[in-house]
Amino acid sequence: MKKIINGKVYNTETATWIASYSNGLGRSDFAHCLEEMYKTRKGSYFIHGEGGGLSSWARPCGNGSTGGEGIVAVSESEALDWLERHEETEAIEKHFSHILEEA
Repeated sequence: MKKIINGKVYNTETATWIASYSNGLGRSDFAHCLEEMYKTRKGSYFIHGEGGGLSSWARPCGNGSTGGEGIVAVSESEALDWLERHEETEAIEKHFSHILEEA
């Protein structure tokens, strides 16, 4: 998927995949959610997501909602938070070693 946000191109086909999260529900489930984090060649982070009508990726449809898909640009800090939330330790160590410190 490709999306332009504030004059910048975010493209899942040309960016580097970092990690993904799935809530484990099948695509036919209204609460299904799949998210993937990427990093562009110029170092910008973004999340590509898709989900059912009850997910955060839902889009309005009549009086309800239906499944949807999209791309959201995130800052380096937001990318790190997302990875921590989904316990992606290896991805954090690989892509954020420059800001990690011993506890």
